[in-house]
Amino acid sequence: MRIGFEAKRATHNFRGLGNYSRGIVEGLIEYGPKQELFLYVPPVKNHKGKEWIESLQGKVHVRLPDSFLGKSFSPIWRSFLIADDIKKEKLDIFHGLSHEIPMRLDSLPVKKVVTMHDLIYLRYPEFFPWIDRVVYSQKFSYACKHSDMVIAICEQTKEDLIRFLKVDEKKIRVHYQSCSPLFYDQLPGDKLQDVKTKFQLNKPFILNVGAFEERKNQLTLLEAYALASSKIEADLVLVGQGKAYKDRVVQRVAELNLGQRVKVLNSVHHEELPALYQAADLFCFPSLFEGFGIPIVESLFSRTPVITSHGSVFPESAGPDAVYVDPLSVQSIADAIIQVSGNASLREKMISGGLEYVQRFHRRDSTLKLMDLYSQVLTH
Repeated sequence: MRIGFEAKRATHNFRGLGNYSRGIVEGLIEYGPKQELFLYVPPVKNHKGKEWIESLQGKVHVRLPDSFLGKSFSPIWRSFLIADDIKKEKLDIFHGLSHEIPMRLDSLPVKKVVTMHDLIYLRYPEFFPWIDRVVYSQKFSYACKHSDMVIAICEQTKEDLIRFLKVDEKKIRVHYQSCSPLFYDQLPGDKLQDVKTKFQLNKPFILNVGAFEERKNQLTLLEAYALASSKIEADLVLVGQGKAYKDRVVQRVAELNLGQRVKVLNSVHHEELPALYQAADLFCFPSLFEGFGIPIVESLFSRTPVITSHGSVFPESAGPDAVYVDPLSVQSIADAIIQVSGNASLREKMISGGLEYVQRFHRRDSTLKLMDLYSQVLTH
């Protein structure tokens, strides 16, 4: 099977969509070795992207634009000119890994698959500029209409595709994503201690990981922690990048006089995250909405109990043994933090149940299910 991927985010994005793209490719290399993989990549200038491409030498075919127009205007290559390259390779499947596929593929004998992660821009339009919403609607609608199979990363996204974009339910397949294998194995105590020492984590702590933005709801978590802090020993550690919203969080920490108990970390390497998860007493993630919620999966693999939000995708990603809260209620979040922090038997139940549940998201199982979806699309 010859499978091509639009791999811009795999080499240019080192958050959620990029992690998903790299995970798909790495999983197929490890668990689907008979497949021939082609990555269509615009010019890579960042160090991380170049390193990743180099690590795949001999395992995949990397295709970059070779014309002056394609090299100079990579969006044009990705949207229009890439069809000529795909035709030359005689692909069986072309998979758009993040919401879009190129134009001009309809006349080619290649099956088209697109992964749709979420429609947050329609659920929460206030978080997105008008022009972004227009572009997303055009790209997402085109991809769903012209693909032979639409992969939704969760049941919530499937429902949204049907509701908002009127996608034919028969075209949609739910395929859960996985997380990096870095989170699968327990680290030795000295590795955990090294990371705790680096970030000066001298007390038990509650962890939250995610970009600082309103949808992630760190301000409400902070207010809840302030309410609970006198009743628990643990500090609060917030990990993520951000700008204006992050500044508001840092300012609020000062206003609440919690500078000695709340740490905001923005220089954490991906390789250090497993140690932070495993060292944490619990993981608190009261997000308003997610495409899937990979930090929850990372936490469950790390054997760290999870507090997260009611509704949306969260029960799918966190399972029956997480503790669920109203993300808009400071009191609800504070009560859950106090409850889990003070109940060792509950924590053990959450850890064991969560670890059992999260195995369905192991990269091995995720890749084998994806291979089955590829086989389905080829026979229809």
